[in-house]
Amino acid sequence: QVHLVESGGGLVQAGGSLRLSCAASGRFFTPYAMGWFRQAPGKEREFVSAIMYSGYRTVYADSVKGRFTTSRDNLKTTVYLQMNSLKPEDTAVYYCAVRLRDTVPITVTEVDFWGQGTQVTVSS
Repeated sequence: QVHLVESGGGLVQAGGSLRLSCAASGRFFTPYAMGWFRQAPGKEREFVSAIMYSGYRTVYADSVKGRFTTSRDNLKTTVYLQMNSLKPEDTAVYYCAVRLRDTVPITVTEVDFWGQGTQVTVSS
């Protein structure tokens, strides 16, 4: 069983920054990809970013390119989402995700494990 614990959400003004973290625990037998999704009220969950196990490749949604950066720690069990130049439209619950195949990007249906979600609210 894999467990994901997220932290770092909160309220920030437009133009500000936040950093989300997600720590994975459990038994992994092969390299795995990690990523972030978000879901705004009344909308479907959408892909934000993903990173391969080695960090060799990261991919981003067009809406966050140039503003968000995803990285992994040296142990490969924690993934980060640095969010800069935040906009009100970035307001959503952000979910950490693990895909047991080490490929990116990741679609919603390809996620094997989800975090509990953390609220990010950007005020105008």
